[in-house]
Amino acid sequence: MKVSTFLKKYTMILALVIVFIFFTVLTNGKLLYAQNVSNLLLQNAYVLIMACGMLLCILTGGNVDLSVGSTLCLSAALSAKLLSIGVPAGVAILVSLLVAAVIGVWQGWLIGYVHIPPFICTLAGMFLFRGFARVILSSKTIAVMNESFLNLFTSYIQPEGSEGPYNSAIVVGVIIAVCLLVFKFYSIGKQKKSGYMNSSPVGQIVKTLIIDAVIIAYTVLLSQYKGIPVMLIWILVVVVIFAFLTSSTVFGRYFYAVGGNEKATKLSGIDPRKVYFVAYFLMSFLAGFSGLLVGARIGSVDGNMGNSYEMDAIASCFIGGASAYGGSGTVPGVMVGAILLGVINQGMSIYGLPDQWQYVVKGGVLLAAVVFDVVSNHKTGKS
Repeated sequence: MKVSTFLKKYTMILALVIVFIFFTVLTNGKLLYAQNVSNLLLQNAYVLIMACGMLLCILTGGNVDLSVGSTLCLSAALSAKLLSIGVPAGVAILVSLLVAAVIGVWQGWLIGYVHIPPFICTLAGMFLFRGFARVILSSKTIAVMNESFLNLFTSYIQPEGSEGPYNSAIVVGVIIAVCLLVFKFYSIGKQKKSGYMNSSPVGQIVKTLIIDAVIIAYTVLLSQYKGIPVMLIWILVVVVIFAFLTSSTVFGRYFYAVGGNEKATKLSGIDPRKVYFVAYFLMSFLAGFSGLLVGARIGSVDGNMGNSYEMDAIASCFIGGASAYGGSGTVPGVMVGAILLGVINQGMSIYGLPDQWQYVVKGGVLLAAVVFDVVSNHKTGKS
């Protein structure tokens, strides 16, 4: 592989490594503290989850959903209100997710079948749903104290203070690493048997070993704090489902087809209306689920929860390689973008950079990512 091709293919991963090293040095190693590594995941769980849904919207042609922060707030407000009046945690969760699903059906229908521009439809939703959330909250802050609810989203698999070489976090990390390596050998064998190899077997194994090393190192750090957060399990479930949907299903390829050329897609027998509907339905549902995670992590809900969260999800997609014109982007790439944004946010916070300069840095990173996408792919506009 040529150096230029390698750099282009792994630009964001290299950027993540460089940024991580930079902030590790800048914070005198504090970024690598076990608690900070664990908090990096917890504080950005909503970004990692909502970015999966936002990717589907962007794939359809560079469209975005501006209402996800408000949908998140409404879901969190509804669950907090129900819990505060004694409703069981399971019922509160189901009702909140149902409301998020109804929002998804409503917006998906307006965008897909009524042909309301996504920007206008979701901009209206951004105001509507936040208004409903503040009505539910009566413009107050409601604490979330239901133990069952909190344990479902904020507990840890490894009891605090547990130590030793057989710590469950490390064991899980080793098991995942071994499974990835076995699957890679199986995949290489399958490629050889079918007569096609898209890259060197040695290169594939080396890449898998690097990923395994990162996984084990991460779980070792988690074992030094409280172990594996349950929230990590929720994130992995969502990421695996959406990675499979976009890369290994026929319907998942429809999102790319619509973003690449909607007219040609329609002529080939694919209904773009259904694709838009599913994209915005899943996005709203994930936003509602993220509201439960954020409400549990913070421990309280107010009418300002979720402000600018949609921008974090959008930025993660573009930083992670999703095209601003639609038709290209992957879930793993988006995850890299979300983690990169999280490292930047946490690194700046630990260093103590003033809030106004944090906005400047994030804006610059987003602009640089989009400019790189446009220039590297020789795009000057949609044609």
